Amino acid sequence: MNKREVWVRGEVAARDYLKGLGYRILEENFSGKIGEIDLIAEDNGTIVFVEVKARETTEFGYPIEAVTPYKVRKIVLTAQQYLVAKRLMGRDVRFDVVEVLCGEITHTENAFSLADAAKYYKY
Repeated sequence: MNKREVWVRGEVAARDYLKGLGYRILEENFSGKIGEIDLIAEDNGTIVFVEVKARETTEFGYPIEAVTPYKVRKIVLTAQQYLVAKRLMGRDVRFDVVEVLCGEITHTENAFSLADAAKYYKY
């Protein structure tokens, strides 16, 4: 399986997993001026920005390890663009990571925060 197939399967698995938990999917692959957010969902009134990382092995580490400070900053800035565009400023937000490793899903809620993005400003 090539990287693209792993990525697509990972996103589908993550979406279906979140829907199974009762999340309402608002957007898939939202692109802003700065970056992209894989999934945007709503969980009990909270807007959840989800980064999906999928891998077939741990040869190069666990999927969540690929969420670098630079990536965190891009996700947060893109999330802010989304909130402004959709007139959702002031809503509770959360940043989650869903890892798909060999078909197994690990969901990390509150994987990072707005404050993390601010401290990563230098990246």
